[in-house]
Amino acid sequence: MSRVKLSIKSGDTVLVLTGKDAGKKGKVVQILPAERRVVVEGVNSMTKNIRAKQRGQDGQRVQFNGPIHISNVMLVDPKTGEPTRVGTMVVGEKRVRRAVRSKQPLE
Repeated sequence: MSRVKLSIKSGDTVLVLTGKDAGKKGKVVQILPAERRVVVEGVNSMTKNIRAKQRGQDGQRVQFNGPIHISNVMLVDPKTGEPTRVGTMVVGEKRVRRAVRSKQPLE
């Protein structure tokens, strides 16, 4: 399995571009780099029915946020609040991510 480099990290605020939740903003909860998918809180809500384990117990309905493809989300610039692409810049000896729109470093 090859290592995949993604520009969006866990904890970033993103805007959903397409699909049933287009236009919603949310925080990235989990990254699935091998599948190039992210889990965003409040987006792509799904329900799963779980059977009762033993006789006499009740089953359950569990709600969770499903993953969406990383191409369907865009990072929100923390300065302007608008969607932006992610670039890199060198600060001292370190390479850091930056918002292309405002040219401000992220984190």
